[in-house]
Amino acid sequence: MATFYPRKIFPSLDSLPRSYFLGHHKAGLDKMKTMLSHIDLVIECRDYRIPLASRNPLFEANLAGRERLIVYTKRDLGSGRGLNDQIRERLIQDFQQPSTVLFSDYKNKASIRKVLEFARTHATAANTLTGSRMMVVGMPNVGKSSLLNALRGVGVGKGKAAYTGAQPGVTRKIGTTVKIIEGEESGEGVYLMDTPGVFIPYVPDAEAMLKLALCGSVKDTIIAPTTLADYLLYHLNIYDPSVYGDYVPPTNDIVELLDAMARKTGRLQKGGGPDIEASALWLIQRWRNGHLGRFVLDEVTQMTLQAADYRANESAGLSLNQGRKMVKELRKQKSRQKHLKTL
Repeated sequence: MATFYPRKIFPSLDSLPRSYFLGHHKAGLDKMKTMLSHIDLVIECRDYRIPLASRNPLFEANLAGRERLIVYTKRDLGSGRGLNDQIRERLIQDFQQPSTVLFSDYKNKASIRKVLEFARTHATAANTLTGSRMMVVGMPNVGKSSLLNALRGVGVGKGKAAYTGAQPGVTRKIGTTVKIIEGEESGEGVYLMDTPGVFIPYVPDAEAMLKLALCGSVKDTIIAPTTLADYLLYHLNIYDPSVYGDYVPPTNDIVELLDAMARKTGRLQKGGGPDIEASALWLIQRWRNGHLGRFVLDEVTQMTLQAADYRANESAGLSLNQGRKMVKELRKQKSRQKHLKTL
């Protein structure tokens, strides 16, 4: 049997969409800014699997002036709790100073209690009679609402207060504040406000867009499912190709894998042919749910953290209108390329 060699790089896809910045994203961000004077702490959620790509510089630029707690959510989907995970987490914590960094899994009560402890300590230091108001923010579908529900459940023993879903855009407006910590004699407790996810106006790095889409920060219809599945296969082969061994031997051919999956799981079209797109979506969802390995897509080193910080600072100075213009220019380039191919 021939030796299998995974791809060392994923081919550049300059024609990919580079934005998912919608009307309710801008409206939500504008509303957050007007409410900032009533907020004591901003809890920014980022996806543990893409700690660099899920950072949105718009929050740092528009919500400055308030202490910030950074919570990397979905830790259970990206960490094996090994030595490499510990080294990565320490690197991130050191780099993000003076902001405090925590890593959470909404199903893990111990990690939720750490967030509650930080919120309680912060509220006690504020020492207000009317209670402490906090705001949770983040990119679409990074787990803000799930975190809020978990904090409410562990903190005050009550059920869900925010809707959650597999696709982005479930929360489209800023919600009412929800109590997550009961008050003591000297105050009313701690309240947390859910907010809609806000995307970046323009993503200059095509691979970062693939990572965001693969983790569900954009709707599955924005980028072709087979393209996303191929990008996932690229990472699966680096991680461990045996995770899809029930279908085919190690392969770099996404069509071969999706064809085998379609036939084995019964995802067939009329006439018996494989439904490649349905199989691609199924493959992606299996990985999102942790059934095809739990690993991080971003490479996290001191150098990549510094590079991401530089890009974020550049993006922070990019206005929303400039972002839209860059997206329009990219669409024009794609249109010209198509036209040239027809000549």
